Amino acid sequence: MTQRTEDDRLLHLVCFTAHQFYRLQETLIDVLLKVVQNSLNAYKRHHKDAYYDTRTAQRRAVRAFVDCVDQGAISPLHAIEGIAFSPALSDTDKVQCIQEVLTQGHLQRSAAQEQLTTFKTQAEREANDADYYDVVAAQSRKLQNRVAEIVKALAFQGDESSDLMVAIQHDKAKDGQITSSAPLGFLEPQEQQAVLDDSGTVRVSLYKALLFIKIAEALKGGVLNLRSSYRYRSLDDYLISKTDWDAYRDAYLQRADLTTVSDWQPTLHAMAIQLDRQYHQTNQHILEGKNPHVHFRNNGSFHVSTPKIEPEERETLLSIFPTKRYISLLEVLATVNRFTHFLEAFQPWQVHYARAKPADRTFYAGITGYGCFIGLHKIATISSGIAEAELERTINGYFTLDNIYSAHDAIVQFMDGLALPKVYRQPGEPLHTSSDGQKFEVAVDSLHANYSFKYFGQEQGVSTYTFIDMRHFLPFSLVISAAEHEAHYVIDGLMHNDVVKSDIHSTDTGGYSEVLFGVMHLLGFSFAPRIKNFATCKLYAFEKRKGYQQQDYQILPDGYVKTELVADQWNEILRFIATIKLKEATASQLFKRLNSYSRQHPLYHALQEFGKIPKSDFLLRYTDILALRQAVEKQLNKGENVNKFARAVSFGNHQEFLYGEKVEQEIAEGCRRLIKNAIICWNYLYLTQKIVEAESEERRQALLTAVRNGSVVSWGHFNLHGEYDFSDDKLQDSVGLQAPKILALTEV
Repeated sequence: MTQRTEDDRLLHLVCFTAHQFYRLQETLIDVLLKVVQNSLNAYKRHHKDAYYDTRTAQRRAVRAFVDCVDQGAISPLHAIEGIAFSPALSDTDKVQCIQEVLTQGHLQRSAAQEQLTTFKTQAEREANDADYYDVVAAQSRKLQNRVAEIVKALAFQGDESSDLMVAIQHDKAKDGQITSSAPLGFLEPQEQQAVLDDSGTVRVSLYKALLFIKIAEALKGGVLNLRSSYRYRSLDDYLISKTDWDAYRDAYLQRADLTTVSDWQPTLHAMAIQLDRQYHQTNQHILEGKNPHVHFRNNGSFHVSTPKIEPEERETLLSIFPTKRYISLLEVLATVNRFTHFLEAFQPWQVHYARAKPADRTFYAGITGYGCFIGLHKIATISSGIAEAELERTINGYFTLDNIYSAHDAIVQFMDGLALPKVYRQPGEPLHTSSDGQKFEVAVDSLHANYSFKYFGQEQGVSTYTFIDMRHFLPFSLVISAAEHEAHYVIDGLMHNDVVKSDIHSTDTGGYSEVLFGVMHLLGFSFAPRIKNFATCKLYAFEKRKGYQQQDYQILPDGYVKTELVADQWNEILRFIATIKLKEATASQLFKRLNSYSRQHPLYHALQEFGKIPKSDFLLRYTDILALRQAVEKQLNKGENVNKFARAVSFGNHQEFLYGEKVEQEIAEGCRRLIKNAIICWNYLYLTQKIVEAESEERRQALLTAVRNGSVVSWGHFNLHGEYDFSDDKLQDSVGLQAPKILALTEV
C-alpha cells in the first residue's frame, strides 16, 4: 500500500475492506446454512430412532396382549362355556366357578386395558409430531451455540413488515432473550402450538431452533437476502438496473444482439411454426417407415433405440504413440510451453513480485503440486532443483485464477490454430461441446464441501464441472458443491471462452432443466441434452392435440404453451438474458437466486413456460434424427473419458482435494486442467509430426483415419507419477535409525 499514491491507497483500502466484509458475511451464511442442515438431519435421525424404538415396544406389548387373549385371560368365554355345559356341576356350582374365572382375569384385563390406552396416546403423539418438537427442543442448545451470534452479526435484507423480519429484529433487540412477547407469526399453526407449553409460556429452546431453521429456509428461498454479499443478494440486484433498462432498453438489446427477439409476438409465432413443422416431420417419418428405431408399446408409450456407430477398420492411436519410453510430465509442460508460451500468462498480481520472475521449473512444480493433488510442501520436498521458499513465493505471487485461465486460453488458442484437430469436425459442421460433473472427496474441513452418500459415504466432497468440445479441447472447468444443480453452471462455461464458441451443447440429465432450454435458446446456443427416459418427457404445442390425432399421429402433445405467461414477462426475460450476454452477472448467480424464488416468482414461471417450446422441438428432433442421437452420445462419451483422465492426473492424496477454501480448490482444478490440456496439446504435436513425416500418402491417410476414429485424450505413454532414484546415495538411511537402541526396547 505504501507504493501507491494517497488517493489510490485510500480507494484500495476501502475496496479491500468492503471485499473482506462481503466474504465474511457470505462465510457466516455458509456456516449458518450448513449447521442448520446438519441439525435438521440430526433431529430427523433421533426422531426416527425414537419412533422405531417406540414401535418395537408397541409390537412387544401387542404380542403379549395377544398371548393373554390366547390364554383366555382377556376373553374368559371359552372357560365359561365349558362350565355352563358341564353335566357334572350343579347350577350353584356353575355360578361359583364362573365368578372365580371372572375374578382371576380382572387384573390381567386391567393391565391390558392400560396398554391399549398407552398405544392410543403414543399414536396421537406420532400423528401431531409432538415428539419431533420435543427432540428439536432437547437438542436446540448445540444449534444455538453455533448460530445465535451469527444471526446477530448479519445484516438481512427483506420485507421489513414480514413476520420473519419482525421476529429477527425482536431477537436482536432483546439480545436473544425470549419472553412471552416474542412474535410467533413466522411459525406454522402446529409449530405455534408446539412452542407454547400448557401454561401458555414460550418454550425458549424450541422457539430459537425454529427461528434459525426458518431463517435458513428463507435464505435458500430468496425471501431473505444480504445487503453486503456477492452470492446472497436479491435477484434484482444482479440484473441490469430497472431504471437503466427502462431508459436505454433499445441500446441494451442492440449491444446484447437481441433486437431480433425484442417483440414476443413474432418470436413466439416463428417458434410455433417450427414446432408444428417438427411434429409433422417426426410423425410422418414414423408413419412412412423412415424411422425404424421408434418402437411403440401397447399402452401408447414408445421407446427409441440408438445403434452405435460402427468404427471402420483402422490402426489404433495407442500403437502410434511412443511405446518404448514414457514421457515425463515435466517434459510435456516444458515442450508445450515452448510452442504456446502459456507461462507468459502468469503475471505478478503485486508490484514487488515483478522484480525477478522465478524460473520456469518453479512454475512447473507448482502446477504439478496443485494439479496432481501431491501438495506444494511435498512436491518441494521430494523434488531436486526446487527450493520450497522459492516455490511458495511463486505460488503467492503468480498463481491466481485469472493467470491460470489465461494460460489455458493460450494452449487452447494454439490448438485451435493447428490443422490436425479439424479432422474431428467436418467443414461447416456445428461445433459440438459438452459438460459433465465428477465427484471428489475433500481431505480437510470445507464449507464448500457437502455430503453425497452415493459417492462419499459418510464423508463430504465437491464436484468438478468440466467442458470439452468435439476436438477434445478443455476450455473451462470449475468446482461446485456436490449438492448443487449442475444446470446452473452450463452457461458459465459456454460464455467464458472466446476461442471455443459452441454451436450445440450436450449434458446428461443432471445438467438439464426447462428454464435452461429457454435461456440457451435466447442466448443463441442449441441445447441437446441426453435425458434419461426422454420418451416419457411431456411435449407441448401451440396447436390442439385433436388436430394431430386426426392425422393418425402417434407422438402427440401432452399440454399447451401458456403464451400469456411468457408475454406478461417478456420484458423481464430480455433484461435477464441481456444481463448474462453483457456479463453484468454470471448465469449461475442468476439461476441460483431465480430458482430460490421458483415457487412464486413470475419470471421463473415465464422462463420455464418459454423453455417448453425449444425442449419439445428438441425432443421431437431427437426422436426423429438418428445422427443427432449418435452425435450426443459420442460427445458425452468424450466427457466420460476426460473424467477417467482427471482421475489419472490427480493420483496424489487418494485423489482428494487438499484444500478447504473454494479459491484454492479452483486453483487446484485449474492446474489439473492445465496439465490435461498440455498432454492433449503434446499428443496433437506428436501426431502432427508423424503425419508430416509419413513416407507415403497412403501412410498419411492411415494416420489421419486413426486420429479421426480415435481420441487424443490418451495418457498411457506418459509418466505422471515421477521417477525413482536407485542410486547408491538413495540407498542410505537418511533418518539415522539405530538397531541396538530399537531392539533393546522389550516392553512398552
